[in-house]
Amino acid sequence: MKYDVIIIGAGPGGIYSAYELLQKSNGLKIAIFDEGTELESRHCPIDGDKVKSCIHCKSCSIMNGFGGAGAFSDGKYNITNDFGGTLYEYIGRNKALELMHYVDDINMKHGGEGTKMYSTSGTSFKKLCMQNHLTLLDASVRHLGTDINYVVLKNLYAEMKDKIDFHFRTPVSRIESLDPGFRVYYGDESAEADQCIVSVGRSGSKWMEEVCKELNIETSSNRVDIGVRVEIPAEIFSHITDELYEGKIVYRTKKFEDKVRTFCMNPNGIVVNENTNGIVTVNGHSFEDQSKKTENTNFALLVAKHFSEPFKDSNGYGESIARLSNMLGGGVIVQRFGDLERGRRSNQKRIDEGTVHPTLDATPGDLSLVLPKRILDGIIEMIYALDKIAPGMANDDTLLYGVEVKFYNMEVKLDNNLESRYPGLYIIGDGSGVTHSLSHASASGVYVADKILEKKGLI
Repeated sequence: MKYDVIIIGAGPGGIYSAYELLQKSNGLKIAIFDEGTELESRHCPIDGDKVKSCIHCKSCSIMNGFGGAGAFSDGKYNITNDFGGTLYEYIGRNKALELMHYVDDINMKHGGEGTKMYSTSGTSFKKLCMQNHLTLLDASVRHLGTDINYVVLKNLYAEMKDKIDFHFRTPVSRIESLDPGFRVYYGDESAEADQCIVSVGRSGSKWMEEVCKELNIETSSNRVDIGVRVEIPAEIFSHITDELYEGKIVYRTKKFEDKVRTFCMNPNGIVVNENTNGIVTVNGHSFEDQSKKTENTNFALLVAKHFSEPFKDSNGYGESIARLSNMLGGGVIVQRFGDLERGRRSNQKRIDEGTVHPTLDATPGDLSLVLPKRILDGIIEMIYALDKIAPGMANDDTLLYGVEVKFYNMEVKLDNNLESRYPGLYIIGDGSGVTHSLSHASASGVYVADKILEKKGLI
């Protein structure tokens, strides 16, 4: 099969690049390949009744398929250059923000209208953080919620499905440069295109690494973020979440001067399992629908670890810690903060008697047997720092789920067009190591689509 553009990966980068190509061209033949399924067929078998934990499906429905790992996220689009990736280093700060707002406009036209845009601008909470050795990062945040995010993706797919060849359940094994053009292999078949956009997300990190090795594309080591997901009564953080929805707060530890940050805050949300490369980690979701809201708020506390020579496998380091958690707990471990501080393993009785009712069925355990001391010390320091701005954070019954790991692809060497050393081969989204968020990944998709259209003289 011959196409004008082949897109590998149906996550945010792939979706918005395809949408942009359709909107601004007539007759371009486009194909999208993804190892997952179409949106409506994506169902995790964990039901809390018959299936209580991950059964390691061949392709994880939470991570793969139309919408990518963001499909069942809480749909937060952070419009900022302060976090979420380094896209601005390639395309400029103003252009990056312009494209993030452009993506927001697309979402509003496809079912997101009526959702709220939050902003840290002018908040007094920033001063409170500074007075307690914390830093609140600047951002505007569009919160769609897991439910409205699904609606937006469903409407985008409905608009594109008859105009693009979608190849679901079709993992691409390798990419070959034809000079000019590219051939992608899947199973015993192949397809060719003049331009190829690779947008495989974090779950495609190992595959991306192999592709770069085979094509001799230069890469550099990235970081890995390791930590826990905290679950507390929603009231403890309500003064923050009511105004900002998500406060991105950074703390530099006194002991090691490591940076610990909050991530993916979910007011009245739920804690969920996540499967990355066969490893079960933890994440969080929240909803716009009032009937789905819970009495708890959850968010991650993550410590960023960068490695210098000779060690380059930051993701392998994170995986080894996650595997240890899976070994000890059969999946995700949960521990009361009070038990962690007392050096004892949590048990079901103490969790049941606590004031925080867990939203995820996890194994009571001891996170000190899993997380390295330096990382755990940083998390404990951060909890006490947050307790000064949100009293109750360091309560004994605060729940800590582990481990949460954010894997980042190695950074692929790209030019300012997000193009590799092969003309026409673009690498975008979280799979490039350039973006780490829905908004940045989506913006990178629009950006390369416009570059392709310019190259073809269509805009």
